[in-house]
Amino acid sequence: MTNFAVGDGPPKAKPLEALLRLKAVISPHGPIPVSKSTWWEGVRSGRFPKPVKLGPRTTVWRQSDVQLLIDNAPPSWVDSKGTM
Repeated sequence: MTNFAVGDGPPKAKPLEALLRLKAVISPHGPIPVSKSTWWEGVRSGRFPKPVKLGPRTTVWRQSDVQLLIDNAPPSWVDSKGTM
């Protein structure tokens, strides 16, 4: 039996975080206009977010990390319409 303090209920579950594969992050399908080799160099240098390894051949990025990168995108990534 678990004891909770008065007024406390069971701990709340954390919201699930979306995970994105590389194809969903970089061009031509994703919002970040860089090549695969440029992306991996940026990951190594710390310019782009660190990946999460799900398995030996499965690498993903947290959507929140990618969104933070987009929110702080350099002006050269944004076209004249204000979109990436």
